[in-house]
Amino acid sequence: MDFRKLIERALAAREYSYSPYSHFRVGAALLCQDGSVYTGCNIENRAYGPTNCAERTAFFKAVSEGKREFAAIAIVGGEDELVWCYPCGVCRQVMAEFCNGEEFKIICAKSADEYRIFSLNELLPEMF
Repeated sequence: MDFRKLIERALAAREYSYSPYSHFRVGAALLCQDGSVYTGCNIENRAYGPTNCAERTAFFKAVSEGKREFAAIAIVGGEDELVWCYPCGVCRQVMAEFCNGEEFKIICAKSADEYRIFSLNELLPEMF
């Protein structure tokens, strides 16, 4: 899949964000090896601990439907203006559970035209 299309799916998912506390909306689109895509948004809770990130929402949806092989994830975030949005440490560890560190790509985007691509190994070195 074209990374631009994956970013557009993440942008669409961001619209469903439930973020009344941080006001920071995040969307993610997870590309499976078979070409299917699962999207997710951040879902906050006033206790903060139960909050779930967009990336984990996408992963948990995919895994709960039997998917176990992933190629890439696109992540977008911000309120009025999109900013560089990188996965948190917990999300990186979830990615490490299911993805090959060198092959899995993380696309951090401000738009479909402005994005950066990293391998999971770059963002989570020395993973266990």
